[in-house]
Amino acid sequence: MFVKDMTEFNKIIEKIEKNIDYQRPQAFGIGIATIDTNGCLLDSYFPSPSFQTNFATAAILANLFGYKNGTHSYQVSNEQISEILSYFTPFENDGKEHANIDLLKSLQKFMQSPNENRKVIVVSFIASAENDSGPQEVPDAYLRLHLLSHRLVKPHGINLKGIFNILPNIAWTSEGAIALQDLPLRKMEAMTTGRSLQVHSIDKFPRMTDYVIPSGVRIADGSRIRLGAYLGEGTTIMHEGFVNFNAGCEGPNMIEGRISAGVFVKKGSDLGGGCSTMGTLSGGGNIIISIGENCLLGANSGLGIPLGDRCTIEAGLYLTAGSKVLFEGKILKAKDFSGKNDLLFRRNSQTGNIEVLSKTNSVELNTILHSN
Repeated sequence: MFVKDMTEFNKIIEKIEKNIDYQRPQAFGIGIATIDTNGCLLDSYFPSPSFQTNFATAAILANLFGYKNGTHSYQVSNEQISEILSYFTPFENDGKEHANIDLLKSLQKFMQSPNENRKVIVVSFIASAENDSGPQEVPDAYLRLHLLSHRLVKPHGINLKGIFNILPNIAWTSEGAIALQDLPLRKMEAMTTGRSLQVHSIDKFPRMTDYVIPSGVRIADGSRIRLGAYLGEGTTIMHEGFVNFNAGCEGPNMIEGRISAGVFVKKGSDLGGGCSTMGTLSGGGNIIISIGENCLLGANSGLGIPLGDRCTIEAGLYLTAGSKVLFEGKILKAKDFSGKNDLLFRRNSQTGNIEVLSKTNSVELNTILHSN
């Protein structure tokens, strides 16, 4: 279909969106997926995901694939890409950037024979927030993780319930994602052609840096940041730092410890070497751990409660929700201080008691270290 001008384009969009069954998706993405020898999808790469925006493009894609609502993914042929691009003729040579249009043109050029390269083109839609029941297939699961690492949503900002049941456990290699059952043959192929096929890990989640590179960050070891991590501008992750999916930091931050799944660290806070935060993936914990602004977790410390602003946990002290703490002569539980500001948690070296003291000074990061 050839669309001659913006008036015709807008009429097409209006007609699609007036359909009583159509609901705008909260997110969608156009990307490339890897397939195994059985044609099963292993991963998906979305260079320019859209969240609560680009609704006209979503409508054109929905019209072509018959999408009305819910969470669905589709494989795309080069012929279908040509048809999609025909709707966007009015946008050619308008001097503006159109990420999705440019992406479609690139995919059409690079993916002349996608199956020969074990790649296919995919389009994935995620249902509106009120109707989103979580990941349904590999492409939309990866789209959700991309939204987090592209900083389009913060941790807990998109439904990830059941993602472990959707993602396959695969080999992450120097040649990308490989199904475990295909790995022996692929290694033999590599050896016979003089290539070295290295297996970096066997996991459900890949390294974030293989899919998304956020601006203004420094990452010492990419293998310690999972796709789906949120890293704000000015964040530095040192070698012992780790950030799980659906977790991260606002930036700027210095991270030399572990940010477990579900944990979010606000700006200006420093996680010392080897420290740990308790996540919600295992153990049945329902408390979401967060760290406020300008906090310090000392080396080898641990945190099991939400922390307010300008708080400090001394090195080596692991503070769980049930820890008994001494405050102004009273014994309380650490969870009683959840979200409170300006506190110092320390262990008395003479009595062994955990003490809580009010404090007035706060942590200040070295700005030179975070000009990434």
